[in-house]
Amino acid sequence: MGIVKAVCISPEKGTVKKNVGKAKLIENFGVENDAHAGSGRQVSLLSYEIEEAFNNKVDIEIGPGVFGENLLVSGFDFKKCAIGTRFSCGDVILEITQIGKTCHEGCNIRQVAGDCIMPREGVFAKVVRGGEIAVGDEMKVIPRKHTAAVITASDRCYAGVRDDVSGPLLKNTLVENGYDVISYDLLSDDENVIYEKLKDIADNECPDVIFTTGGTGFSVRDSVPEATIRVGERNVPGISQAIRNYSLEITPKAMLSRAESVIRKRTIIINLPGSPKAVKECVEFVLPALGHGIDILRGEVDG
Repeated sequence: MGIVKAVCISPEKGTVKKNVGKAKLIENFGVENDAHAGSGRQVSLLSYEIEEAFNNKVDIEIGPGVFGENLLVSGFDFKKCAIGTRFSCGDVILEITQIGKTCHEGCNIRQVAGDCIMPREGVFAKVVRGGEIAVGDEMKVIPRKHTAAVITASDRCYAGVRDDVSGPLLKNTLVENGYDVISYDLLSDDENVIYEKLKDIADNECPDVIFTTGGTGFSVRDSVPEATIRVGERNVPGISQAIRNYSLEITPKAMLSRAESVIRKRTIIINLPGSPKAVKECVEFVLPALGHGIDILRGEVDG
């Protein structure tokens, strides 16, 4: 648990902020009347203990807000928190979106303090739920659920010729296993469409994992593996190999799967079969080990 030591705002970016004691935080916007509200870095947070340690090393007294932080909080070393970590403070919910930053040239803060610790010690968050925060309020870490996105690739389902059974089944199975499913998309078997959707979800929605279902076979239009390889920044062949090995115990047709598994940024992308029965079998097989991999990727545990 942490305690809010200061609530600070400034009318201009790159300048010292003033402790105003309390402020309103607006959902998906930031701190009311602060220059950074509405930007990609809505709320800045800094550890009170880090600022105190800096004060002990210099001759001048550095007060709250000098490093440009909106919230100065004791009890947390924010830079050790993973992106996606959520905090509650009264009605407010914050989610960390960035660790540190690049200090811009001519930083007014650096001129005043002689150094700026915010780029290496501070974090930035978005306002998930708004409300008021005041000095003395308690801040707590919210236990984080793993998040997932689901994509079904099927020309016939996309055209409405048949219903998508596998996608909704996959969603329900993930929810039953404690995942927060943040999106579901039904796409055609077009490689570029699938690639762009995978890229958009991984880069902008940042789920822990994206599961695709369908489009991994020998048909000319089956292009999910190609789109997955294109979008991936690192390969994770063990996941897809393990799924195939498991499925081979059920049916020899599993050898015909071309499914892939990759990582893009902080998101794992896993191709699953198209049939409802195979989807349920495969996702339930992979989930017990997957959680540990997600925690490693998010920096929450050591590998």
